Amino acid sequence: MLTLSAKIRKEVGRKTKILRNRGVLPAVLYGPKIKNENIEVGLKEFEKVYQEAGQSSLISLELEGKKKYLVLVHDLSRDFLENTPTHIDFYQPSLTEKIEVKVPIVLEGEAEAVKNLGGTLIKNIAEVIVKALPQNLPKEIKVSVIGLKTFEETVLIKDLKVGEGVEILRNPEEIVAQVRPPEKVEEELKKPIEEKVEEVEKV
Repeated sequence: MLTLSAKIRKEVGRKTKILRNRGVLPAVLYGPKIKNENIEVGLKEFEKVYQEAGQSSLISLELEGKKKYLVLVHDLSRDFLENTPTHIDFYQPSLTEKIEVKVPIVLEGEAEAVKNLGGTLIKNIAEVIVKALPQNLPKEIKVSVIGLKTFEETVLIKDLKVGEGVEILRNPEEIVAQVRPPEKVEEELKKPIEEKVEEVEKV
């Protein structure tokens, strides 16, 4: 399990800008069985850990080198222009109760219908909500699209493989990915533009 060091934070409000200038991120630690704590973590260390853990994998948060908390990145605020983290909410869930989190879907490989028929791979669903014990939550759900040989074949929610005890809270028949013929893709790209033109004409 990934470990992240943290310290108790004294700066609050506008003073947190001083921390950011020093490469330190203000954060909050909370959960059903602990009191809220204002804390701080190193920006570079956090980004490295977050890249591997994401928002659905437990992180061991070591506070002041003494206490350890198993937490999730519950909320991450970013700078609008630079897209750098500005504040983090660390949530310590109960390890005996299932929780719901969003998990991204990662498509792997090149679909044969793209390679051989010149189609375009369309990803209809980018993430799903899953329900599981915190320690069983996946960082991401990977699925191969190599087997999509024709424009009729699809990857459905029920085709996604998750670990034991992990439930995907979505209609199993929904289409995750499919390959569309070139002309179909062009039609879909034109639709929003045509609809907007019609709306303007009506006005």
